Amino acid sequence: MNHALTPAAKDAEAVLRPRRFPRLSATAWIGAAIVAFWLAMIAFGPVLAPYDPGEMLNGVDVFAPTSLAHWFGTDYLGRDMLSRVLMGVRYTVGVALIATLVASGLGVTLGLLAAVSNRWIDGALSRSLDVLVAIPSKMFALVVVAAFGSSIPTLILTAALAYTPGAFRISRSLAVNINTMDYVLVARTRGEGLAYIMCREILPNIMGPVLADFGLRFVYVVLLLAGMSFLGLGVQPPFADWGSLVRENIGGLDQGAVAVIAPAIAIATLTIGVNLLIDNLPGHARRDEQGH
Repeated sequence: MNHALTPAAKDAEAVLRPRRFPRLSATAWIGAAIVAFWLAMIAFGPVLAPYDPGEMLNGVDVFAPTSLAHWFGTDYLGRDMLSRVLMGVRYTVGVALIATLVASGLGVTLGLLAAVSNRWIDGALSRSLDVLVAIPSKMFALVVVAAFGSSIPTLILTAALAYTPGAFRISRSLAVNINTMDYVLVARTRGEGLAYIMCREILPNIMGPVLADFGLRFVYVVLLLAGMSFLGLGVQPPFADWGSLVRENIGGLDQGAVAVIAPAIAIATLTIGVNLLIDNLPGHARRDEQGH
């Protein structure tokens, strides 16, 4: 007896088979490990710091070279740079993560609402957010900080507002296509509300691209906040993020280059890790090939 399955039977078996954890490539696992490491440092970084990040150590030179006692050397005040970098994780990764969650959450919600609503609501939302798109993100951030001062809530709100329009446009373009599918029309016919259609019919079918876009927006927010801090308009002393660490030690680049290089490498590893992860998510390559 021939036990070979027909294509229809294979499709049915695939639907009925329990879903397993998606297989990631080796590159994706490397990216995931880097991202997981920095996320873990938000909670455990201050605990693992060998010294008080704000303590000026007695008998230690400024811009001291790397050693067993100070793996990343010391900064312009003789503070341990490893401890400073670990402290800066909360103000770089943590603040950027919160801002990205707000931006993507608001943008996706408004994008889904625009896609399922009538053309007047769609037009009003699209034109309103187009105003923010026309303003460069860094210029927008400089104006807001100059007007309201630099604080962590202000930085989070500024970054979130700057990147909400991008998340809105991506989610709306995806949701508009899904909104024309038969199963969405069936849901409308049986009387389902807009919230049900947005959350149950459309959102699960655009989740992959939305997550990839979330990763990219996170990288953009990290670079925006680091750039603001490098200009002296980001996280203010006594706190410091990685951009602040680069700025405050840049004057001693010829004496203690590691004090500048260490936070710069931290920013680079975080952005590279996020890109490695999102570029190698399951199905991402297939979507790219279909798009071409």
